Amino acid sequence: MGYPVIFQIELIYYPILAAVGLPVNLVAIVILSRGKCGLSKCITRYLVAMAVADLMVVIIHVILQRINIMYFPVSFLFITPVCMVNFAAYIVAIDCSVWFTVAFTFDRFVAICCQKLQSKYCTKKTTTVVIATVFVVSCLRTIPFYYMDEPAFIIDNVPWYCVPTTDYLTSPLWKAFEWIDSFVTPLLPILLILLFNALTVRYIIVVSRVRRELLSNSENQNDPEVKNRRKSMILLFAISANFILLWMTYVLHSINWQVVNFYYTDKYYSNPIYITQQVGFMLQLLSCCTNTCIYGLTQRKFREELKNGVKYLFTLNGKLCQ
Repeated sequence: MGYPVIFQIELIYYPILAAVGLPVNLVAIVILSRGKCGLSKCITRYLVAMAVADLMVVIIHVILQRINIMYFPVSFLFITPVCMVNFAAYIVAIDCSVWFTVAFTFDRFVAICCQKLQSKYCTKKTTTVVIATVFVVSCLRTIPFYYMDEPAFIIDNVPWYCVPTTDYLTSPLWKAFEWIDSFVTPLLPILLILLFNALTVRYIIVVSRVRRELLSNSENQNDPEVKNRRKSMILLFAISANFILLWMTYVLHSINWQVVNFYYTDKYYSNPIYITQQVGFMLQLLSCCTNTCIYGLTQRKFREELKNGVKYLFTLNGKLCQ
């Protein structure tokens, strides 16, 4: 009997995702870290942090969990303590990826809409503090997850696999925790991103109307402030829309149903709810590989840096880019 369709898709999808996700995020980190893309240092730091978090998601979850479960059902990674740490590391990585996106959106909201606060908030120091705070809070948030699972069985005093405890499956407190967790990531971030973007768009519309009244049409077309704001907004909206669209299936599923069958037994394969869950996971993880494409499509200098990097790799002495 052959594998169900959803499993066959995943067998192909996750290796491709890993093969694409690793290099594109590494490329983004290298190019953005050089600081030659014409972006402010605040934006650059947020984008680098997002790329690092996305890279960690690909390594920790796509490679060490998804691919490992499907192709190597027995390995040291499934020893219970290792399994728990791996899952907690994934929670930290995905939380950072999500909340760095929120922090970036809020930073652009302040930079564009709050002129008095901009000089104090949109600084390298504040950006570093925000990134570090998100990371620390994400680590602290994983503490309850260590009490959620227990070994599936023990062989020669070695505990294997992580399965939900009886309390987790039956306790109202754990049910409440699961709902809160679903709200914190990613429902609340999506709502905040929509709110900040809506306020930013409203502000831009009002300011643009005023500037059109003050400037002639020809002058307004060459207004550098309008051009800079347009570039910043294109990047912001592209990243926000990408995040929301790719997470939406997972969000809708998590609101209505509990996550089940993570270890690929055949009980749920034909269940539409389970298939929706797995598609939601695939789209959610795809969001960790698409930001680099967004940078390339929206940022001319990023494309130039990428071209220079490719030329350097294919040039024997590397002098072509010097």
